Amino acid sequence: MRVLFATAEFSPLVSVGGLAEASAGLVHALRDAGLEVEVVLPDYRAWDLEDESVLPLNVPGWASPAVARSGRVEGIGRVTLIDVPGIERPDPYVDDSGSGWPDNPDRFFAFSAAVAALATVRDPDLVHCNDWHTAAVPGFLDGSTPIVLTIHTLGYQGWTSGGWLNRITNRPDLFGWHGGTNPLAGGIQLADAVVAVSPTYAREILRPDTGSGLDGVLRDLGDRLVGIRNGIDTSIWNPAEDPLIPQTYTVDRIEDKDVCRIELIESVGWSDADVPTVGIVSRLVEQKGIDMALDTIMYADHVPFRLVLVGSGEHWIAERARSVRVNHPDRLWFFDGYDIPLAHRVFAGSDMVLMPSRFEPCGLAQMQAMGYGTIPVVTSVGGLVDTVVDADRDSKGGTGFVSATVDTAGVVDALHRATRAWKNLRRRRAIQVRGMSADWSWRRPAQQYIDVYEEATGRKSQ
Repeated sequence: MRVLFATAEFSPLVSVGGLAEASAGLVHALRDAGLEVEVVLPDYRAWDLEDESVLPLNVPGWASPAVARSGRVEGIGRVTLIDVPGIERPDPYVDDSGSGWPDNPDRFFAFSAAVAALATVRDPDLVHCNDWHTAAVPGFLDGSTPIVLTIHTLGYQGWTSGGWLNRITNRPDLFGWHGGTNPLAGGIQLADAVVAVSPTYAREILRPDTGSGLDGVLRDLGDRLVGIRNGIDTSIWNPAEDPLIPQTYTVDRIEDKDVCRIELIESVGWSDADVPTVGIVSRLVEQKGIDMALDTIMYADHVPFRLVLVGSGEHWIAERARSVRVNHPDRLWFFDGYDIPLAHRVFAGSDMVLMPSRFEPCGLAQMQAMGYGTIPVVTSVGGLVDTVVDADRDSKGGTGFVSATVDTAGVVDALHRATRAWKNLRRRRAIQVRGMSADWSWRRPAQQYIDVYEEATGRKSQ
């Protein structure tokens, strides 16, 4: 099967969030399964390609043609980069102040139109779109090509003025939304299959309170909507072979993880103590609940733990973290930024990883943590529910601890239960071993996507 895979991010070439890792992990797994997958990205920075070929694209409505450059990139394989007017930027989405580029909807509508023009030339068996950035692709096709659309985050929809409705050629009425144009709404309705990035998230987005205004069109999909959890790249996130951690280890040598624990504690200026180290590697945005994590330090003295926080994002969260660090230097260490080697050391050296998300379509950190024998403490939302089994509720199958409520009190309770379990070495090891023994790779999710591809092409042929 030949698949044209359109995405706004692809690790390691351009990586802002989970979309990049999910796109790369799935594509590599699909290729390993024998599919011919062409990755299509915006040409944000005029990257160099090996064995480059150039194809001008006729994009209706544009005075100057788009250009598709195809070639190889180390670590990725073959990709196609599309240059359309205004797409090239130092950051895909935001300026130096952190504000979104005001023409983002126009940029990605133009990219979607160019992807459709490329699909017309390539004639793939299926086009796979991802999030709002490429959801408008079927609006520029004739309806004969099967479309699969993955929703990574429903809250971002690319809504803009109604001007684009005049350029959409396939059912522009489906893109009209409250006086404007909504690429995600139209893409959902035109897709032959829609995939949410976890089974629980697929159910959550059907509800008015969590459907971001699109719950109605999603409910109309019926069995065309499925949930498939993401995987992680186990060639990168593997404690047995990780060159970025001070000591490699396996599930059979889990005691070697203690070397990583001591190194992390000493590197942040703490002395070893009989309290667990809790790690957070996350974007500092309200969705991730970092404010609730900081609250646990302020208001939960009865829960013995120390927090290592690594991440960047919204200024007010970073400022609050710095303030808590000043007042509680023995309980919080904060690094403002994202550092890949440090992230690996945090996953390997922490006893637990905390994810107090207000919503989480899938989440990757909890799976990365379990692969490293680090116990996840999470809220009961989205993909966290699908991947973490509460060890108090299932003593034989538990892999972590799940907050009963999505608030500070619930997070404190889950942390308290986790710290009690941590003090019992036999119980701690059992939880760690179960997490490390699970298969968090892309192998099974990729096969589920292949099944969806076959169903989508079957629907189109009927």
